[in-house]
Amino acid sequence: MSDQNTQTDPAADAAIEIRGLEKTYKGGKRALKGIDLTIPRGSIFGLLGPNGAGKSTTINILAGLVRKSAGTAKIWGFDIDENPRNAKASIGIVPQEIFFDVFFTPREVLELQAGYYNIPKDQRRSDEILEILRLSDKANVYSRTLSGGMKRRLLVGKAMVHNPPILVLDEPTAGVDVELRQQLWQYVRELHGRGVTIVLTTHYLEEAEELCDQIAIINQGELVTCDTTPNLLKQLDEKLLIIRPTDPLKAVPSSMTDLNASVNEDGELLIHFSPSTVNVGQLLERVQRENIGINDLSTRESDLEDIFLQLTRAGVAE
Repeated sequence: MSDQNTQTDPAADAAIEIRGLEKTYKGGKRALKGIDLTIPRGSIFGLLGPNGAGKSTTINILAGLVRKSAGTAKIWGFDIDENPRNAKASIGIVPQEIFFDVFFTPREVLELQAGYYNIPKDQRRSDEILEILRLSDKANVYSRTLSGGMKRRLLVGKAMVHNPPILVLDEPTAGVDVELRQQLWQYVRELHGRGVTIVLTTHYLEEAEELCDQIAIINQGELVTCDTTPNLLKQLDEKLLIIRPTDPLKAVPSSMTDLNASVNEDGELLIHFSPSTVNVGQLLERVQRENIGINDLSTRESDLEDIFLQLTRAGVAE
């Protein structure tokens, strides 16, 4: 890591520490309402929430693009107000939007970014970064000729030029296809393997569940929960029983309306139940009483989407 990162207490374990963070925009809109958040060093940390929840405002405050209304924020131990230069040097931001001069080559894009951080030419790592991101063979072509996936990787490269210990990826896979998403996941893991702390904001819950060690959920400017991914998945004592009947159903039988049941567009019966109080055998007995023939059945464990919906359904996004 760069030299400034050795100035902090090596015993500190917070990559980012936020206390009482608030932001009220002109007109009175409160985007953040006193958020407390600690992101551990060396983690892949997920920051989730609906549109307008406050994720981008939080990231933009850390990046120095938005001025906070109240509270404190430290990046790698550096207060963003007291040590703004060191704080900015300790973080790299990969925005959702693809933005750079398309008539520059990838090498030129990285060289210009390095100049922005006043990195001496003999200390620049442009070719090394291009190799890490598998763009070496495109180093000298116009950036406008790159594929969408290559452009995304070049954005990651821009954020890495000053060798920050923290990399923030803001919705990195929004609007990309499944194959490209898998490729980007692989790059995230590789960067993490090199010791970089990753902060990931995403709408894709399976992305957070797959990648993140710890997850925070923000809704309407407030922190709803923050815990390790396994602990979050343990929060719900719920499973889903999916029954495919011989004859597709049009509605839940009247005698089963006391259950948390529904019928999907394929005529399957979906029953949400708590394994600690009800077992599958009891539910099947109820189905058999209705003389519903069963072609197939399966169960599904609760996932992060269930938790997300449960924690955010109390209010709508801003």
